[in-house]
Amino acid sequence: MPAFRQVGEKQLPNPVLCMAWSPKRDLIALANTTGELLLHRLAGFQRVWTLPPSEYTGKEITAIAWRPDGKILAFSLGDTKQVVLCDVEKAEILHVFPMQSPVTCMHWMEVIEESSALSSFYNSEDESKLFLPKLPTLPKSYSTTSKIFSEEKSDEILKLLGEVRLNILVLGGNASFVELYAYGMYKIATLEGVLGTCRSLSLSSDLKSLSVITEVRSADDNPEICYVQLDTGLLSDCLPEVTRMARKFTHISTLLQYLHLSLTCMCEAWEDILMQMDLRLTKFVQEKNTSTQVQDEFLELLLWGQSSPELQALLMNQLTVKGLKKLGQSIESSYSSIQKLVISHLQSGSEALLYHLSEVKGMALWKQKFEPLGLDAAAIEGAITAVGSFSLKANELLQVIDKSMKNFKAFFRWLYVAMLRMCEEHVPPELNKMTQKDIAFVADFLSEHFSENEELFGRKGKYFNVERVGQYLKDEDEDLVSPPNTKGNQWLKFLQDSTHLKGSPLLFPSYPQKSLHFVKRMMENVIENCLQKPAVIIGKSVKQAIFLPLYNVPESSENTPRLFELPSLWNDKKAKMHYVVFCMPEISPHKLYLLRRGTDPNRYISVIHGDNGNAADQSHYVYSYLDARFYDDEMLTVVLQGSEEFNARRVLAQIPISSSLSCETEFNWEPNLRLDQQSSSIPSQGLVLGNQWRELENMKAQFVAVNGIRKVACVLSTNLRHIRVFEMDVEDEDEEGEGLEATMSSQGQGEEENLEAEGGAGEQEEGEGVFQKSEEHLESEEALDLP
Repeated sequence: MPAFRQVGEKQLPNPVLCMAWSPKRDLIALANTTGELLLHRLAGFQRVWTLPPSEYTGKEITAIAWRPDGKILAFSLGDTKQVVLCDVEKAEILHVFPMQSPVTCMHWMEVIEESSALSSFYNSEDESKLFLPKLPTLPKSYSTTSKIFSEEKSDEILKLLGEVRLNILVLGGNASFVELYAYGMYKIATLEGVLGTCRSLSLSSDLKSLSVITEVRSADDNPEICYVQLDTGLLSDCLPEVTRMARKFTHISTLLQYLHLSLTCMCEAWEDILMQMDLRLTKFVQEKNTSTQVQDEFLELLLWGQSSPELQALLMNQLTVKGLKKLGQSIESSYSSIQKLVISHLQSGSEALLYHLSEVKGMALWKQKFEPLGLDAAAIEGAITAVGSFSLKANELLQVIDKSMKNFKAFFRWLYVAMLRMCEEHVPPELNKMTQKDIAFVADFLSEHFSENEELFGRKGKYFNVERVGQYLKDEDEDLVSPPNTKGNQWLKFLQDSTHLKGSPLLFPSYPQKSLHFVKRMMENVIENCLQKPAVIIGKSVKQAIFLPLYNVPESSENTPRLFELPSLWNDKKAKMHYVVFCMPEISPHKLYLLRRGTDPNRYISVIHGDNGNAADQSHYVYSYLDARFYDDEMLTVVLQGSEEFNARRVLAQIPISSSLSCETEFNWEPNLRLDQQSSSIPSQGLVLGNQWRELENMKAQFVAVNGIRKVACVLSTNLRHIRVFEMDVEDEDEEGEGLEATMSSQGQGEEENLEAEGGAGEQEEGEGVFQKSEEHLESEEALDLP
């Protein structure tokens, strides 16, 4: 029976650029040339959801990666130079952050190292829940023009935190930069000096080293594929401290995102007020063409109960009693929404920020543990002060809203009664009473909101001014148009008169002339600068352990998507080894090479293996390797192509790695030469393929994506549109079986090796030990002990 069971096949409308299996579920993510991100199930290759491209995020997906728990999907965009984190359950964008240059590859790993310090931290990490209230759920956005967060809620935002165990998103680009993001949110290292364009990345699970495949321009301007190992020993040595610091900073980054969305909702609520005013009162004011001002005529109506015929006509025809009542209710509702957002969201988020920053400050004061990582107590103190100033400004906005709501309510109630009298309708007794305080509120409203002062407000012509609250929500650097009146404030007077408290660092500055948006941006900048220092310090500690030029990029692959090209990287967590699998088509098109190197840069262990497909005579198939991916620590999944003489059949096969590791012949790497210039001296070892292979009929297979944990594979055709999906540990019962000869051959150093299948249509005869229909041999080359 053929190995592997086909469970799905589909012709896609657009070419696929990236594909990656979920680490936890039978789901595969695909990105195509139109900028769509697609999620499909294994069974029948059924589509789960589609995330279309947008002008805000971008339309050119360059790489994708799954968070190790399978709940978040990261993808990078080349046109906007951004990285996006997407919730897999609801296809919602949770977080977007910019990059210096387009990301060309990414890798998301999870640390598996355990220690007593980490175990105690895992158990106590949620202590903040004992001291802080749960963040209230954010309301749905008010307008449909919100770019990406129209359905965002705090529960989805908190998904960014994920599990307590440290996981790191590694990003590489084409401008010699590599960046590491803890939990996909907080940048813990910026690495510079990595030559060329990053093609593939793999951070070891013990955090001791980072493997990078780069494409470097040589002296004669030819692109070369090189392997680089970077020593990340500081992360490994300080794993408990890195985990604590990263977790705290991820909390902080998440809270900043929460505050940003809260302020977005406030701005949208205010836009509703502004729209209502522009539609109603501003038009009303502009149509008043007499020499007297609307404000004066309203004051005359307030004091004497009489209005000019023109004002009365405007009120009855433009506003109307019903329209005025509806306008008043709409404005009051929007004000209440803003007030609730400030109290329940901005203040709760600010309190949580102060809590986590205070804990980080305590960590920074433990210099023996955290100073090597770049934690600076003074910088964190500045961040705490900035959050305090933001809280003060939010409280100031509450007071302004409270006053404005009183004025609005008094004005609309008074005008409603006045218009009822103009219509000679019955006035309810509860509305007919006006105290002296109510009259003062109406007078304040008229003086604040009806104006023709162009220099003060910067708007031409007559209009209705609603700047009192809106000025706090403007994302501008200018001072407030109407700053709060602090005359008679006993606390401020006490501070000015106090020698010791005036200018004290114990008090948060209030910035009375600035808007809430301005103070928020200032807070974000201070916190960002505070978070950046550890990334710089840790980045400087990373050193290059080894640089190995492998081979020239063949001209035949110039049009091949770089994301599908070999080499492919793998981290063997148990053996603590980095694996690299690659081909050198121009030197040996039928060979596959496997480079191993210890995750600890001090071990200096490197191994190279190779597999070959040559013909012994015309009756044998000759195979070349199209693609190869690590299925797990013990197996490679490969796509093979036969020669044109035999219809170039394509084969999906599993190759055991363990049988190729027995050769101990030394290979002396010449440091001044690329590997392809000395490949003939690599020793060899035969491999046994067994029956783990299957012919891919009616398909020009080219690439493969696998997941050994879920035991699945996805094969993609040359045109990047035809896909087949397989369960790899189940035999297909619907087709006739084929076997494969299980022979072992060992060859000396420098000899050629064969991966060949003998042609023939006969069935197995009685007494024979092999199948005549096909037989294949796999062999490998191996090199040991690189200096």
